[in-house]
Amino acid sequence: MAGAIASRMSFSSLKRKQPKTFTVRIVTMDAEMEFNCEVKKQILDEKIYCPPEASVLLASYAVQAKYGDYDPSVHKRGFLAQEELLPKRVINLYQMTPEMWEERITAWYAEHRGRARDEAEMEYLKIAQDLEMYGVNYFAIRNKKGTELLLGVDALGLHIYDPENRLTPKISFPWNEIRNISYSDKEFTIKPLDKKIDVFKFNSSKLRVNKLILQLCIGNHDLFMRRRKADSLEVQQMKAQAREEKARKQMERQRLAREKQMREEAERTRDELERRLLQMKEEATMANEALMRSEETADLLAEKAQITEEEAKLLAQKAAEAEQEMQRIKATAIRTEEEKRLMEQKVLEAEVLALKMAEESERRAKEADQLKQDLQEAREAERRAKQKLLEITTKPTYPPMNPIPAPLPPDIPSFNLIGDSLSFDFKDTDMKRLSMEIEKEKVEYMEKSKHLQEQLNELKTEIEALKLKERETALDILHNENSDRGGTSSKHNTIKKPQAQGRRPICI
Repeated sequence: MAGAIASRMSFSSLKRKQPKTFTVRIVTMDAEMEFNCEVKKQILDEKIYCPPEASVLLASYAVQAKYGDYDPSVHKRGFLAQEELLPKRVINLYQMTPEMWEERITAWYAEHRGRARDEAEMEYLKIAQDLEMYGVNYFAIRNKKGTELLLGVDALGLHIYDPENRLTPKISFPWNEIRNISYSDKEFTIKPLDKKIDVFKFNSSKLRVNKLILQLCIGNHDLFMRRRKADSLEVQQMKAQAREEKARKQMERQRLAREKQMREEAERTRDELERRLLQMKEEATMANEALMRSEETADLLAEKAQITEEEAKLLAQKAAEAEQEMQRIKATAIRTEEEKRLMEQKVLEAEVLALKMAEESERRAKEADQLKQDLQEAREAERRAKQKLLEITTKPTYPPMNPIPAPLPPDIPSFNLIGDSLSFDFKDTDMKRLSMEIEKEKVEYMEKSKHLQEQLNELKTEIEALKLKERETALDILHNENSDRGGTSSKHNTIKKPQAQGRRPICI
């Protein structure tokens, strides 16, 4: 009894300390970096379960925040060898070498080009906040039947888990569906808004744990309601300043991006001009070589034609001498029959020889004519080669460069004492409106994350063949079962879904 009184007194004093006005706290860059490092450490230490495909995407944003934009000439193969980017559970689950993991991380890292460090870290947190165990504080509790359970408290509400399954809650109580939470000694009572649903009672073994649970409930519900209130003038001014600063940074990044693009375009134009100049030099060299070969060929043909012509003249001269010899033999023929027969035979042989010489002379003459024609063609080719060389040498070396500029580019809950116990009531006047706003925000967020989910599914399909089934942990199996069911069982479900059939009471 004394312990219960002490607990109520502590809670009452804690309640009085709750601020009645909303105070804006500016998070410094060092505090934000420390928070990001803590989230990364919890994921790498496997205190927060992260699927393999999501861990690769988170690693790519971590690399973008550390190294800046991807540059193939600087970020060469092996530059992530000393970095701890993936949980050991993920690395051991697949038959993949460090080089294969680095290749997949780098592929997504290259797609983040243009993102600043703070943007990359914010994208990291946006993905991490969708993990089932992100932001959930677990406490060991017992229900009224004495069953051991886990209570999870986060920004969305209260969740009841099986001790063996911290991913999928057995039932969830969102803050906007809770009417009242009562605390007395070691027992907590959760009363839903729907009075047809039975209350849920649980207790824990330690008084300090009860105080911590209560503090978390008050703080998370307070933040839940503050986020749905209209911003104060001070907050509106700070948000406007933040938007202006963001717009200024965006314009600065765009200006730098345009300058970088123009510089890259100028470098590409210079490289293209150098390439064209080198190509023209090569063409001129080839033209000179072709001209020299043509001149040599023309000289050889002219020499060969001259030799052939001289041979033809020599054959004609020999034919004439043979004809003279035949005439002389006829004039000095011996009258005797034997001499006459021998003379006729010699005459016949001389005629045959003269005929052969005449044919050979005619063939040589034709060959000389063909060589003359080849010589003319060679001289014509030489003339065309000289003309082409003249055209190449008279072309302008650098064409005019006209660079085209790149296109610019609802209320705070009231906490009341109920009987001998401490409680706080959540007003339900604006719950329907809050539910509609929450649903609208959820639909908008789901539309924005559709492309990201497609990327995660693509990577998951790509590395599924390399998975070692025997190395899967209990959390991996639970996560896969949730994915196969289409994600219907998650901490984002409300208690209204199980009540669709007959409004059955809660029973855990």
